[in-house]
Amino acid sequence: MNRVTRWALTVSLGGFLFGFDTAVISGAEQDIQQLWQLDAATLGLAVAMALYGTVLGALFGGIPADRIGRKATLFWVGVLYFVSAVGSALAPEIISFMFFRFIGGLGVGASSVAAPMYISETAPARKRGWMVGLFQFNIVFGILIAYLSNYLIARYQIGGAHDWRLMLGVVAVPSLAFCILILFVPRSPRWLLIRRNDEAEARRVLEMIDPETVESEIAAIKASHQPVRVDLAHFFSARFRFPILLAFLFAFFNQVSGINAIIYYTKRIFELTGQGATAALASSVGVGLVNLVFTMLGLLLIDRFGRRTLMFAGSAGLIATLGLIALAFFQAPPLDAAPDQLQAALGHVPLLLFAYIACFALSQGAVIWVFISEIFPNEVRAWGQSFGSFTHWIFAALIANTFPLALNQFGPGTIFLFFTAMMALQLVYVWRMMPETKGQSLEQLEAQLTRKP
Repeated sequence: MNRVTRWALTVSLGGFLFGFDTAVISGAEQDIQQLWQLDAATLGLAVAMALYGTVLGALFGGIPADRIGRKATLFWVGVLYFVSAVGSALAPEIISFMFFRFIGGLGVGASSVAAPMYISETAPARKRGWMVGLFQFNIVFGILIAYLSNYLIARYQIGGAHDWRLMLGVVAVPSLAFCILILFVPRSPRWLLIRRNDEAEARRVLEMIDPETVESEIAAIKASHQPVRVDLAHFFSARFRFPILLAFLFAFFNQVSGINAIIYYTKRIFELTGQGATAALASSVGVGLVNLVFTMLGLLLIDRFGRRTLMFAGSAGLIATLGLIALAFFQAPPLDAAPDQLQAALGHVPLLLFAYIACFALSQGAVIWVFISEIFPNEVRAWGQSFGSFTHWIFAALIANTFPLALNQFGPGTIFLFFTAMMALQLVYVWRMMPETKGQSLEQLEAQLTRKP
């Protein structure tokens, strides 16, 4: 394994914590609701609190990423994960629980800004797709391990009546490991050159990446750098209008696919099909495994077939699977019917959910963090990554927060029909707007997607 791959793997472990921290709540949310006697609205807020933290972490994560660097930001992200895991596991009541979940959300949001940015700035153009995609791979690996951990803890009652506390607290172990490992990666050469004007250190890192392209890389980075003060007004100027629109729509469609409603409420959704609690947790592990396998496939294909091709194929699959799930729920008996009746009518829905996860992982899952990290110029990449992540997480928070209420009010059929319609619109976006970015340097993409100053 070469050193650049090793750096990417280390930094992408921030994605593992991201996935672990966000998915682990799916095994605990029903116990928390029962323990503290929460209504649907309060439960939704408790589950979404981490996402509201993520919104702020994404919105402001670009500031430390620019000021203290991508590497230093990731170290403090690991600290936030650790504090959140310990605090959530020990929380005596719902307010402190929400606070510590919010802290973890700040880490998730900041990692979704700093980690893809770091990898995109250190990876060779020909390998950038799958290397940035390692972040997404680790997200889904973290989700799988969270589901598996939840299942094993519940199956063997390792924590007894406090199983849910152990489910949340175990995240502290990889968080501490991440803080240590991140100390051994170098700082981003583009950050060193543009933000610190440290050409000597940037040159040293670029030589470790590829000695033959050092001079051309430094020349391209310098040529792309505009010596202007980057603030909110500059970022939202007409020059960057197209990449901003691309990032907003991509992140929006990512969430209105319903992915985080399914990730956060996996156990609850499987129980709607007539499965028992333990079987639902086992099915959740299946979701995580399918997610992992098809994310790996997406990473293998992303630099060969391109981002746009994967999005075309995935969008079509998402429309088909979500539409069939909606139809199944519309035709099923009432959700308070006997479990055997529900299983007879909805027994195929878990398979459709697995197919949905496969389509998502192959397209949106594999592409989102790669695409957003590519389309913004060096000078505003931190702002662009923050904007894309903020858009992604604000809609994730809204969907996670409102899902229990919407489920009670409209039923699962209507909810999945809404997700289907949104994926039809995503297909139009890919067809009419989304550019292909594979195999091009960040500076070449800047010239194509932004207006001249």
